[in-house]
Amino acid sequence: MEKAKKIWMDGKLVDWDDAKVHVLTHSLHYGSAIFEGIRCYKTPNGPAIFRLNDHIKRFFNSAKIYFMPIPYTQQEIYNAIKQTVKVNGLQECYIRPISYYGYGEVKLDSLQSKVDVAIAAFPFVSFLGKKNQEKGVRCKISSWIRITSIILPPQAKASGNYANSLLADIEARKAGYDEAIFENINGYIAEGPGENIFVVRDGKLITPAPSAGILCGIVRDSVMKIARDMGYEVTERDIPREELFIADEAFFTGTAAEITPIVEVDNRTIGNGKRGPITGKIQKKFFGIVRGEDSDHHNWLDFVR
Repeated sequence: MEKAKKIWMDGKLVDWDDAKVHVLTHSLHYGSAIFEGIRCYKTPNGPAIFRLNDHIKRFFNSAKIYFMPIPYTQQEIYNAIKQTVKVNGLQECYIRPISYYGYGEVKLDSLQSKVDVAIAAFPFVSFLGKKNQEKGVRCKISSWIRITSIILPPQAKASGNYANSLLADIEARKAGYDEAIFENINGYIAEGPGENIFVVRDGKLITPAPSAGILCGIVRDSVMKIARDMGYEVTERDIPREELFIADEAFFTGTAAEITPIVEVDNRTIGNGKRGPITGKIQKKFFGIVRGEDSDHHNWLDFVR
């Protein structure tokens, strides 16, 4: 990880190396932190944060699901994120706001625990690798099942949920694959450990619905809107494993992964084993928008200035 200069912690900007918490921090022990991953892109008009208000809204919604009272307003977090990017002089970066129960109690009950908030911004490349945005990734259907809302709330971006993702990701990488793909408890495709998934068949886009146990991603929503703007039909529905195997194209979406083609699943080649034409067109449009080179008629860019 490449260091930046400052991290925002509970209203103060502290030096990167001094941004520390106690070993008995509650959320470290119980996985109760709430967080977001947000991108800031370099544009001809300066750094611009992608869909900042939508990320902040999801941040507060996640906290609400977990009964976590964030001690700041959405506007205060909005201002703090921009301040953090600006003070670090970053033109392009990844932004990580996190709200967590801090030091004071080491018991499961969190209702009396203090809630702390921190915001970091730092240089970051694509989670699955820039070269794989053209080359594509090889995936394995995980033996681990995606969490379901009868166990944990998938719609909350909570740190504890990612123990599920960590196991799937490690399993896939140890088996020689680039990434995992979850099925849900009903045996349908859900998502990757940190990405949503799209399938292309007969010129139409298909993606699992929220009921599949997915986290409704900001980039997922953006791709659905971009695809429809381009005239493609987009459907949210159950996707059986075998339908993924015979897809014409498939790709991941996510703030960290951006848009990454999937070219193989469980040793079965997807399409012709290369980035598909529809995936390529959507990629081009997406990066054109976020980098300020194409029309932003959805008003997704929030300039740091």
